[in-house]
Amino acid sequence: MISAVLVMNTQGKPRLAKFYEFRPVEKQQEIIRNVFAVLCSRPEHVSNFVDAESFFGPDARLVYKHFATLYFVFIFDGSENELAMLDLIQVFVETLDKCFRNVCELDVVFNYSKMHTILDEIIFGGQVLETSSAEVLKAVEEITKLEAASSAINLVPKSVSSWRSR
Repeated sequence: MISAVLVMNTQGKPRLAKFYEFRPVEKQQEIIRNVFAVLCSRPEHVSNFVDAESFFGPDARLVYKHFATLYFVFIFDGSENELAMLDLIQVFVETLDKCFRNVCELDVVFNYSKMHTILDEIIFGGQVLETSSAEVLKAVEEITKLEAASSAINLVPKSVSSWRSR
């Protein structure tokens, strides 16, 4: 099971943090600080796999990928495959690239809800739902169309709104 997904910049500011197990906010912030401390102390040429037992307990692993100014981090238990998690990060980033055309930190900051929608299409409740970037993109486009259609619906009938203007 996936315990958490973090996206943070190279200064340690979390841009997206989704925990699939309940943790108090103070504990979440501590985990984010500890994860960043580990990431920034690692040289470029070492493995992207880290034991995360000190953060999440026994059998916890951390996989990360560094793209431009962002770290994409997945924390998971022993039931998940490390290489599959690394591939899932790639699917997440590819989907973001297709949505935002070369995703950058500002896209993450200003499109927070879309980021969560994409992540929810890939992972829900700590379980992997979809591994195809194209399928995730289709689902996100459908959700966007539905949101646009629902915001276009006028909930107050015209007869009532014309009555108010009299």
